[in-house]
Amino acid sequence: MLWFLIGLLGFLGLHSVRIVAPGWREARIAAMGEKAWKGIYSLLAIVFFVLMIWGYGQMRQHPVLVWQPPMALRHVGMLLVVIAFVLIVAAYVPNNAIRARLGHPMILGVKTWAFAHLLMSGWLHSMLLFGAFLLWAIIGFSDMRKRPREAVGKSSAGMTLVTVIVGIAFATVFAMFLHGMLIGVKPINMPMH
Repeated sequence: MLWFLIGLLGFLGLHSVRIVAPGWREARIAAMGEKAWKGIYSLLAIVFFVLMIWGYGQMRQHPVLVWQPPMALRHVGMLLVVIAFVLIVAAYVPNNAIRARLGHPMILGVKTWAFAHLLMSGWLHSMLLFGAFLLWAIIGFSDMRKRPREAVGKSSAGMTLVTVIVGIAFATVFAMFLHGMLIGVKPINMPMH
């Protein structure tokens, strides 16, 4: 559990620097340059992410069941994961109405993804991982709403439709093929851990 917690807290802590210490962050960028900052930031993010995933895998070998979610929550959770994929895609597709309306669909997507997984899994390691990401996303979204919105351009129905279709397609491919291969759990073969 130690490596998992170090990875999780390091990864989320690193992604919280802009929230808790924006002045310090800007001073570091000014002192070392944006490219150096992004390089160090990316390297640390990868290290913490690997530790988090490795530690999570170790915890999965000795699972502790906290509660057994009813099947209905698993169905709701799977629907929410599809919505999360659409929100995350909306952060990258230009001129879509979802991004224009919500402003910060990436963080909303992470929040939805984390909440969905909390509904679907009662394992301690899952609750720690997804609970931490949900808390981070709630705080991050609150912070982002205080900042001025970046200009996103005029939205179009066509780009919004592309966003929804691509999001659903990614969610489908991930659920059917990649989740089992990368995470070791096939969403259609619950219980999730």
